[in-house]
Amino acid sequence: SAHLKTQKKQIEVNLYALKKEVNQLYFSILLLQEKKALLNAKKDQLNSRISEVKSGIEYGVILPASDKVLEAELIKIQQQFDEIGFNKKSMLNTLSSLIGFDLNDDIILENPHLEVAISNQINRPEIDLFNLKKEEIQANEQLLSKQKAPKLFGFATGGYGNPGLNMLDNSFTGFYTVGLKLNWNVFDWNSNKKERQSLSINKDIIDNETEIFNLNTNMELRQQELEMKKIETFIASDSNIIALRKDVLQSAESQLKNGVITSSAYITELTHLFEDENNLKTHIIQLLLVKANYNINKGQ
Repeated sequence: SAHLKTQKKQIEVNLYALKKEVNQLYFSILLLQEKKALLNAKKDQLNSRISEVKSGIEYGVILPASDKVLEAELIKIQQQFDEIGFNKKSMLNTLSSLIGFDLNDDIILENPHLEVAISNQINRPEIDLFNLKKEEIQANEQLLSKQKAPKLFGFATGGYGNPGLNMLDNSFTGFYTVGLKLNWNVFDWNSNKKERQSLSINKDIIDNETEIFNLNTNMELRQQELEMKKIETFIASDSNIIALRKDVLQSAESQLKNGVITSSAYITELTHLFEDENNLKTHIIQLLLVKANYNINKGQ
């Protein structure tokens, strides 16, 4: 029936709404993985510098306790590892609940390859739901129209007995009658009219909801198209910044080794590089998220 189809489509719409929430969790976990990888690289850098600094301290080239500054930074990195681990576990638990499948804490999610086709075409289940609701109203209108129309019934009866239809004939005879019956509920027209008006209003409401949905969805798509262009611009400049930061850090490494700068100054430059690399990874994940949500908004 039309009502059953509408109910099934409503369930599909409700499930469709969860897709963006799943996306947000998935790409947030991806970002945590990228940050952990960057922290590992930073940790390796510090361990290499600690060996050099200790050697420099031993030969009197570098100030004593300079290695302690680097070791303290390693402890901070471990704290960040712990925070990433707890956050990832929490997000995985939530994601598992949404998808109905248990995800192991050690799972490594992969960056998806996403393509977007810029267009105004929308294939969302909400559109189908609006159409099904209108079909349901039209079916009710047809039913009301049939109720209003006069109904003509034919009937026939027959039998065998004494007397038959002729009361003057005192013998067993067969008999039958046929006829037509007209049923026309004239006094119920006002109630029928009100029901039809109510259905017409509901149909207009659905038309307005459809128009508003299309308008809002197209606005969101245009905003996402601009967001993608903006992030792509950021990614290009991030790469340039990182190249410059690497040159500065390479110089700082040489200066630290020769006792020209302190360990704190070196950590400052190392942290700058880490933050800029983290910005790049963040923008890459953000771009993927916008692309994924763009495709969802289009119904792909």
